[in-house]
Amino acid sequence: MTKQIMVGNVPVGGGAPVAIQSMCSTHTDDVEATVAQIHRLEAAGCEIVRVAVPDMAAAHAIGAIKERISIPLVVDIHFNYRLALECIAAGADKVRINPGNIGDRDRVKAVADACRQKGIPIRIGVNGGSLEKPLLAKYGKVCPEALVESAFGHIRLLNECDFDDICVSLKSSSVPVTMAAYRLMSERSDYPLHLGVTEAGTPTMGVIKSAMGIGGLLAMGIGDTLRVTLTADPCEEVVAAKRILQAAGLRQDGPNLISCPTCGRTRIDLIPLANQVEERLKTVDKPITVAVMGCVVNGPGEASAADVGIAGGDGMGFLFRHGEIIGKQIPEDRLVDELFRVIDEL
Repeated sequence: MTKQIMVGNVPVGGGAPVAIQSMCSTHTDDVEATVAQIHRLEAAGCEIVRVAVPDMAAAHAIGAIKERISIPLVVDIHFNYRLALECIAAGADKVRINPGNIGDRDRVKAVADACRQKGIPIRIGVNGGSLEKPLLAKYGKVCPEALVESAFGHIRLLNECDFDDICVSLKSSSVPVTMAAYRLMSERSDYPLHLGVTEAGTPTMGVIKSAMGIGGLLAMGIGDTLRVTLTADPCEEVVAAKRILQAAGLRQDGPNLISCPTCGRTRIDLIPLANQVEERLKTVDKPITVAVMGCVVNGPGEASAADVGIAGGDGMGFLFRHGEIIGKQIPEDRLVDELFRVIDEL
């Protein structure tokens, strides 16, 4: 089990539930836009939010943003340690840095001391795209061993400054490299791990890469918090993260839809039926499993674990709960309404 850190009021590591993170796409110095986006992210299920702090104007906005949100705020800092100090003083809940790129030991110590005094953890964010040149020369390429060695180098810098309230990420755009790096890190340390596949792409491929990389690690018991990175509205990252956690069996905040893939036995228009159920389930927050099956073969039997479900016939269908049929010969155009009538009663 990993050590636990506190990001605001959210525990990360130490057996705590895996926390969902995302990052704002707004300009941080635009307080109104940033706060509005954070509120949308929170409504979507985001539990920790990060903002970029590229300059002092962004750093000066942190206090105003923090006053108007309720989820923990992480600041993303590169190169300029003064930005970190400004954000820490303004009330940031966590700092994401690479200690090796913010200057000499005195500057690293200044950030570590400020974080210690405020009880703020630091995430060491190792990224394959910005790996140190000596490590690239040593290994010849971005590889798991290089990412892990980079992480331990940054950890050593902070430890020398008497700081150990640390979370680590080791991200690459390669799913296999990312997974191997996290596995190696989990074998060699007990720091909480922030999971992600960096630069995963648009939702079409990015969700698949993230589901493989993040989901695969979670299934192995590795990972304490995560961010799905997509070239999209960040709310889509949160939705994808929730689905990955559901698929990994780690969370069921809302309904879980299961449906069969259709085959030659199907005599009902199953695809639009399943899509209709999925759309209507967006307004349901009950932790239930709902099944949409194509025929009697894949009906109550195979979906017996579902709390409720429908199965198709020839233009007709039936309704079942926990494998027991509770309604037969229901016309196709009434199936979904009947299903949601039962869901409302659960």
